[in-house]
Formats: sequence, C-alpha cells, structure tokens
Amino acid sequence: MRLLHCFFILVASIVPARADAIFLPAASGAADARILKIYSSLDEPLARPMLEGFQATNPDVAISYEDMLTGEIYDRIVRETDSGEKTADFAFSSAMDLQVKLGNDGYAQRSDLPLSGIWPSWANWHNTSYALTFEPAVFVYHKPSFVGREPPGTRAELVEFLRKNNDTVFGRIGTYDIERSGVGHLFMARDQEQFSDIWSVISAMGEAGVKLYSESQAILERVSDGRFILGYNILGSYAADWASRHPDVGILLPRDYTVVMSRIGLVPQAAAAPDLGKRYLAFLMSQEGQQIMASKLQIPAVSPEVAGHNTATTMHALHGAQLKPVPVSLGLMVYLDQVKRARLIKRWNDALRLR
Repeated sequence: MRLLHCFFILVASIVPARADAIFLPAASGAADARILKIYSSLDEPLARPMLEGFQATNPDVAISYEDMLTGEIYDRIVRETDSGEKTADFAFSSAMDLQVKLGNDGYAQRSDLPLSGIWPSWANWHNTSYALTFEPAVFVYHKPSFVGREPPGTRAELVEFLRKNNDTVFGRIGTYDIERSGVGHLFMARDQEQFSDIWSVISAMGEAGVKLYSESQAILERVSDGRFILGYNILGSYAADWASRHPDVGILLPRDYTVVMSRIGLVPQAAAAPDLGKRYLAFLMSQEGQQIMASKLQIPAVSPEVAGHNTATTMHALHGAQLKPVPVSLGLMVYLDQVKRARLIKRWNDALRLR
C-alpha cells in the first residue's frame, strides 16, 4: 500500500501543475466572511455559474477555488492531511478511482445530507463519495466532413470507416493519451471490460495515425476547425460545451455501448471548515444545483428530482442499456493497480505501434 501511495505522489509531481486559484468575495460584502476552500478539476470558467449559484443562497460565504489536475488534488489532500495541516473543505474531481481511494483510506469524512437517502445507490459510496454528474464518453466529428454520409456510430463502424478511408483520415483522428489522462485511462479500462474486440479498434486508430492528448480542448479545437475528422471517447460534458459554441462539432453517443463517468464530490477528513464543505455538497446535490449543472454547465445531472433533457433519468429513458455508468465503489480501485495499469498501457502502445 505504501508503494502504491508513493507512486501517486510521484505521478502528481511529474505531471505539469495546472493550479489556478481564484477568490470570490462574499456576496454580502462582509470582509470577515468565512471562506469555503475548494479543490477541483473542473475548469473555473465552467464552474463559475455553480459557484455564483451557491453564493446567491449563501451570501455570507466567500470562496477560494483552486482549479488543478486530478493527480494534484489527490496529492495535495494526502500531503496536507499527513503533515497535520488543514486542507480543502470540498474536493471535486473526475478521477473517480482517486476520489474513492481518498474515502477508502480515511482522507474523506461521511457527509450525511438531506438527499443522501434518495441518491442513486450506484452514485453514493457510504455517504462519503458522491457522484454528482453523468458524463458519457462520446464520438465527436467534424460535421462538414460528413455532408452526405453518416459518421460511424459504433466501434465496428469506426473500424470500417478508418480502414476504408485511410488516405483521407490519416493523422486526423484524436483521443486521450491513457498514460497522461486519468479520464482516458478510465475509459480505456472500461472499454476493455465492455468490448471483447476493442484492440481491433485501437489498432485501426493506430493505422490511421491517431494523435494523443492529455486534455479534451486540444482535440475539440482540431475537430471544430477540420484539422481532425473524428475524436474518440471524448468526455461528453466538454464536447457539449464546445459544440454549443462551435456549430461544426457533432456529437454521437456510441450505439453499441456508451461508458458514463461521473465527477465525485467529497469533504476531506482534514477540512478546515467541513460544515461549509457539506453545505456546498448539499447545494450540488439539490434540485437547484443539479439544474444549474444541467442547464448552465451542460453537464448531465444525476438527481432523479431534476427534469429536462440533460439528466441521467432522461438519458436512461432514451438510451437504456446502451449506457454503462461506472459505479462509485471499491471496484474502481482495480484501476489503480500498478501492474494492471502497466499491462494495459503496454498493450495500448503495442496496438498503436508506439514505442
């Protein structure tokens, strides 16, 4: 366990830091307002409507919001807790495995909240780690490149498309680098579990000169301007936000199966103001908070109380068994096993013919 813990500290230290701190004064204007400290992997511009919504109902609270990479969130909480310091009051991260590990290893505290009892069972681990979003891994495509023809909608169709159009698509496919992207690694691990022929897909992308990136924006930028024709397994929330501002970006939920991940929220054990952390978590779970998530952030809401098209309930009604959500459970710890991770990455590189 100590070796695994040291491994994640090392990973966080070699990944370029992205930490950006902003401060939102209390809406009441009180200079001595209490401060809610948040560590989050959600880009601050995307998160701002949620922060402002919280402050509208909590005018006495100022917010310190630190936007950082998922590995850094984990590392900061562990390091600050172990050194006897106070840490964030709330942590919000797309690294589902690392968030559950924080809870399992005693770095997060129980948050028994008014909505805990009705929260979907797959989205709540011991009232400690809560899934707050419902985000599919999607295909994105450059609409002008598919005028008069349908883009591939399943993995089998994707393989056929890449092999038939190698001359025109070579170097114009993008996906996550699973060695540098936690979300990319999670999606790939789930692909391997869901689809027995997934390595044919990866090999076909390798033959098509796939380009690898650690973040969504680089792929979406290239799809929107036509440099890329397709993006594979792109986080749907970022794709939806991008497509709302770039009409040439199309989005498809793969028809064979669609992996769905969630951002997990928790209150660290060593939070300086755990009551504020729990207050913010309760807001994110509330009908108002989830509605802001769905409508303003374009991130599908988990709560069964929220109506509209951008919710887990509606998506299940439309797509049914096609959706494969990743449950918040100790099963996520499997993805942190160093040997299994190394084996998956080696097979990935071999399939892509990378050395």
